Amino acid sequence: MIESMTTLPSPDHTAHAEDFARFITSSPSSYHAAAEVTRRLIDLGFTQLDEAETFTREPGTSFVVRDGAVIAWIIPEGESPAGFRIVGSHTDSPALKVKPSGSHVTADGWGQIDVEIYGGMLLNSWLDRELGFAGRIIDRAGTSHLVSTGPVARVPQLAIHLDREVTTKGLTLDKQRHMQPVWTFPSSDVPCIFDHLAEIAGIGSADTISGHDLVSFTTEAPAIFGDEGEFFAAGRQDNLSSVHASLVAFENIVHSNSVGSDIAVFAAFDHEEVGSSTRSGAAGPFLETVLRRLALTYGGDDHYYRMLAQSTCISADAAHSVHPNYDDRHDPRNKPVPGHGPVLKVNANQRYATDATGSALFDRICLAADVPYQTFVSNNSVPCGSTIGPFIATRIGIPTVDVGIGLLSMHSAREMSHVSDHYYLSSVLTSYWEGA
Repeated sequence: MIESMTTLPSPDHTAHAEDFARFITSSPSSYHAAAEVTRRLIDLGFTQLDEAETFTREPGTSFVVRDGAVIAWIIPEGESPAGFRIVGSHTDSPALKVKPSGSHVTADGWGQIDVEIYGGMLLNSWLDRELGFAGRIIDRAGTSHLVSTGPVARVPQLAIHLDREVTTKGLTLDKQRHMQPVWTFPSSDVPCIFDHLAEIAGIGSADTISGHDLVSFTTEAPAIFGDEGEFFAAGRQDNLSSVHASLVAFENIVHSNSVGSDIAVFAAFDHEEVGSSTRSGAAGPFLETVLRRLALTYGGDDHYYRMLAQSTCISADAAHSVHPNYDDRHDPRNKPVPGHGPVLKVNANQRYATDATGSALFDRICLAADVPYQTFVSNNSVPCGSTIGPFIATRIGIPTVDVGIGLLSMHSAREMSHVSDHYYLSSVLTSYWEGA
């Protein structure tokens, strides 16, 4: 493990965090994140392909989009590439998802949006915040429209005067009864959230909408704060922190023309927070299909399997920094701290895909990038979560290592990280794709 550097952010670190803030603001849903990645890849000179088109083996840069997921690749100049170097992340985050009924008015006259819980939300963190809703709506012609509201809703908490036991017994929230946001108090006509969204999309009224995937987001802007401007606060850092870091690393190797001898693959999946088992999730066929199609331009199935035998993957997802008020929840000798670099995630039960081979790979690329790193392993009494790494390792059968930025308040509506760690992760992923 590399010795820790100073935790004070440099101007480059702060500029990177400011770019991340803009990326988050442009990405209130997984579909918006895919669109923002698309915009930046096109600005970088990438060609967007339809999955129905033929893939070629010509050196260059291309990508495909499937719903809220994006896979991009760089084919290097020269002979047939030996294998793939993949960085995987995910575009979704826990949120309130709009139900088919959309909205209703209570007996007391409150207009509420009907929602269900998407992923493992820290429910209390969504209380008393001004919320927007974003995602896609599909019209009756089959056209998809990205939509995003301003601050239109709020989940109000019950006043302490009406819940005196909250300070002694703690806050208890029922997912159905207590998490429905208010968004209007109509005086006459009863509004419908779908009418509001159809108007934003420019397609008339709710009658024109045939389908929708809409989630909540916090409308408060990301912020850099702390005594030395070292901390970063925003929603959706799990896992836009990894999407952005890998995207910036892709931009770095294109600008410097420094891609290694393998095909560099950027893969941002959807639906990790609900298990990844979808057509755009890491447990689905998306990545396998793209890799196979690329390999088959060089030869048959045997060539594909030979390339896999020389391939690796970094699964980049958020990690846990040691919590100052709950340090007993961490392993006593493995406590990642903010500003000391990305975190290597290890679990004996393979909830993370990291093994000795993956650890050695990560150590090597951090050395090449001159970036410190840390290790997370769970307290034996506090089971850890999981991420896309085991799905990729199982489905594709290549060495995979799980890493990420250390966060506090993971799965909160507003998470916290260290400015420098974002820059460090991009530097490490750049080194990986350069061939370290």
